[in-house]
Amino acid sequence: MAFHTPAQSAPGQLAEDTIYALSSAAGRAAIAVIRISGPAAINIYKSLCPAKPLPKPRTAAVRTLFHPTEQPANVLDSSALVLFFPGPKTATGEDLLELHVHGGTATVKSVLSAIPLSQAGAGRIRYAEPGEFTKRAFHNDRLDLTQVDALGDTLAAETEQQRRAAERGNSHVLSQGYESWRNDLLLARGEIEALIDFSEDQHFDESPSELLGNVTEQVTEILRRIRLHDEGSQRGQLLRSGIRIALLGPPNVGKSSLMNYIVGKEASIVSSEAGTTRDIVEVSLDMRGYLCSFADTAGFRGEGVNRPGEDTPIGAIEREGIRRARSKALSSDVIIVLGAVTSDGGNGFSIVVDEETLRLAAENQKPTIVAINKRDIVDDSQLQPLVTKLHDTIRNTPGLEGTPPPIPISCTNARDASLRAADPGGIHALTDQLLEIFRNMTSMPEDLQDLLGVTERQRQLLDTCRQHLEDFMAEAQPGDGGVEADIVLAAEHLRYAANALAKITGRGEVPDVEEVLGVIFEK
Repeated sequence: MAFHTPAQSAPGQLAEDTIYALSSAAGRAAIAVIRISGPAAINIYKSLCPAKPLPKPRTAAVRTLFHPTEQPANVLDSSALVLFFPGPKTATGEDLLELHVHGGTATVKSVLSAIPLSQAGAGRIRYAEPGEFTKRAFHNDRLDLTQVDALGDTLAAETEQQRRAAERGNSHVLSQGYESWRNDLLLARGEIEALIDFSEDQHFDESPSELLGNVTEQVTEILRRIRLHDEGSQRGQLLRSGIRIALLGPPNVGKSSLMNYIVGKEASIVSSEAGTTRDIVEVSLDMRGYLCSFADTAGFRGEGVNRPGEDTPIGAIEREGIRRARSKALSSDVIIVLGAVTSDGGNGFSIVVDEETLRLAAENQKPTIVAINKRDIVDDSQLQPLVTKLHDTIRNTPGLEGTPPPIPISCTNARDASLRAADPGGIHALTDQLLEIFRNMTSMPEDLQDLLGVTERQRQLLDTCRQHLEDFMAEAQPGDGGVEADIVLAAEHLRYAANALAKITGRGEVPDVEEVLGVIFEK
């Protein structure tokens, strides 16, 4: 099935029905907004406000809303704010009426039930299907699918960085870029097909090899841009889905205490008993605009480890918890390796950091922070040499050479309200380093900021486009033994690539477009 651009659709085909819906959140509120879109919008206004003229376009007016059929007159809302937007320059491309009514449940319900009883004239009045206002905006050329994707992300944004990424996608930069690539591919395909069909009848200045060479240069540039879009999508996906952080370390070093302090609630049970955390405890939070997911994992300890408090044999449940901790580390985006200062019972101190945890962080090849808890039990003069020695050990571990110096912290001091220091436990230094990692993981150069708006749907279609373009490149190159390129097959690869780009924006001929629209607009 082929779908053509809105400009090619039959006039009035998409506007037979007038639709309405509650556009503000359901439930009791001060104000509720009801939107009405379609050819009967003016008639609905006349039925609800029979004695008042239509407000001037885009000018708010206070009106009394009456039930359209009940006599004597039943007042639905004595002071509603009404706005009328004449099409086609509206959000949906149609006549649009907005009723800002009092947000009481009964008032909203009475107005919604009265709207379909209005004198519609032509067509019918019905409640909008999910996403139908946006769907009409697309069909009437007010939005393309990249902007629809961005609108969905804007409505779902919970953090500042998610909002910024969504706004980047709402710009015309992405859609204009995709359309430019598609047009270039269509022109290139047209030249190749003209060469196929008419080369014997007309004079062509270029030979097949020269023509394919010129198209190959264009395709190479598009492939380079697709790789940049893929990188932007990966970074934008971290902002939308959240950055996963795994807390790793041996038992009793304070992983649960640290996570509870960072997230601001008791998410994990805190105990001095080894193996208290047997399963993964995950908590999401907004950390200065970044959505994060912290995972408190089971403490690592190997068989036969002889440390204070760790002489209890590892049971089956704790062993499973350790296995899950390893798995969580491998799937995380950032790792915090936590150790702790411990006393030998006399005047000596050491830092307990599990070697397997460090190896796992190195194998994971993800940004890693090392923190040392319980700094409050030792003087700074004794602590600093221990931290320096540990840092030297870490830098000598393959895969961790660039790890920043360990951060001494104290969960005990961080919870002590009597301490007036700006950062009594050193936790702020830890979160500052986390935020710096977040910025490095999600930032793009200034001229490529819009690429953060590339959604997962767009990335998958770009990947499909890339595969077809790579197939074209393979076909366009002369084969072994001087075998000439198959220009018919090369042209087909360009067609498939252009179709993938058309699915991103919804412009041009889009195969299976109804399936695409159904998934997108129901969001």
